[in-house]
Amino acid sequence: MTSPARKAIKNSFLKLLEERPLREITVKDIVKDCGVNRNSFYYHFKDIPALLEEIVTEYASLIIAAQGPALSLADCLETAARFASSHRQAVLHINQSAHRDLFELCLMDVCRRVVESYAEAAIGTLAIRPEDREILIRFYQCECFGQIVEWLNCGMRYDIASQFQRLCQLGAGMTELMLKRAMKVEPGT
Repeated sequence: MTSPARKAIKNSFLKLLEERPLREITVKDIVKDCGVNRNSFYYHFKDIPALLEEIVTEYASLIIAAQGPALSLADCLETAARFASSHRQAVLHINQSAHRDLFELCLMDVCRRVVESYAEAAIGTLAIRPEDREILIRFYQCECFGQIVEWLNCGMRYDIASQFQRLCQLGAGMTELMLKRAMKVEPGT
């Protein structure tokens, strides 16, 4: 159960992050906005990066939980895009900050988890080596991550959902072909 003060701190931080870059937000700004004292902030969070990490991790988990099984590569990409879009301006501010690496780690985790869901549906009980399964998951994880990072670096200015759909049309059959090749490989070769 999240305490009211902890929740207020998070909400204020997100509100401020929507309004201005991360480097311009101080603990003083957060506590003033939410009406708690500095001691309360430091009781709940070590510092602003710890607050940021908790919020990004929570949002990633919520989006993954709401996802359901990913039935296509487009599902994977769209889930990762929803993660980035949930607080557009805040994400852009984080992406342009010294704490970008934290967001990217969480984004990579989101990509991994949705791709694993996709792999479960696509691979199912096919007889492929665990190493090949991991290679395929990592390939799609990195593809998903790379598409989202490029979109962020362009300021989220283009319609990523349409691009994902077209990318999947262009790559139709690629997964099936890779799985066929993975099934042909004899163990130990």
